[in-house]
Amino acid sequence: MLGSRRVTTYIDQGEEYDVILEGEREGQRTPTSLQNIYVKSERSGQLIPLSNFVTLREEAGSTALNRYNRIRAITIEANLADGLALGDALAYVDKTIGETLPPDAIIDYKGRSLDFKDTGQSIIFVFVLGIIVVFLVLAAQFESWIHPLVIMLTVPMAIGGALLGLWIIGGTLNINTLIGLIMRVGLAANNGILIVEFANQLRDEGRSFHEALEEASTIRLRPIIMTGITTAAGSVPLILSFGAGAETRLVIGVVVLSGVLAATILTLYIVPVAYSILARGTGSSGDVARQLEQEAARTPKPAQPAPAPAE
Repeated sequence: MLGSRRVTTYIDQGEEYDVILEGEREGQRTPTSLQNIYVKSERSGQLIPLSNFVTLREEAGSTALNRYNRIRAITIEANLADGLALGDALAYVDKTIGETLPPDAIIDYKGRSLDFKDTGQSIIFVFVLGIIVVFLVLAAQFESWIHPLVIMLTVPMAIGGALLGLWIIGGTLNINTLIGLIMRVGLAANNGILIVEFANQLRDEGRSFHEALEEASTIRLRPIIMTGITTAAGSVPLILSFGAGAETRLVIGVVVLSGVLAATILTLYIVPVAYSILARGTGSSGDVARQLEQEAARTPKPAQPAPAPAE
């Protein structure tokens, strides 16, 4: 009504410009100024004050309409209470949203909340991918699916010990603890490899199944304990550190320490039992190569043609 109406155009130096009418700013600053505007009547053709048929009412409104992903949005910000984890706070927000807002409302996250959700999902994917990769590598090395399965049984024990350590110190699952759990996948499999590989070597030498398993568990006891002690000792500085970022180093150190201790102690019992139950009918990683060599030795070689007589 007060502007944005193109009445004509004009040309200047070959360029065409629009002519738009606007009301004077001095007469638009107060509601009274708007009421004094006159409009032309279609019936009588006379000018009538706008106040005769329009009522002005003041209401509060937003000075700007914010958008997120090209949709009108409002941003709600809050600080976490002492001792409240970000994951618990987001879970409460999601629950409250589902109970309060209508179904057509769209909720999204920004800042630390968005980073937490995206990073948490990616870390879980990396954790699962790490277990699969370690299993496949062991399967290729042992040329068997049973031996890697026996070795990977140590991973749940290490994870259980790490979670127990977090529960004791009152820690939570976050990016740092998940990184520590990923580290535990490779470290936990090391103890099982020592027992399984040495048992396979003894079986290749002609030892019986139970004799090879008992001797492998006895001989590899000392290396397993030494490996566990050195790894646990390496995590102690992380736990005893102080200063900026000490909380991050603490949870990683606790995850490594408790996971190593649990995996070291339980490996000495679980891996031999699992090997005795699952790997009884399996061979060692060199069985396929030796079988191929035996087949090649039994295959008769083709006769060589006699040399032609010299003229």
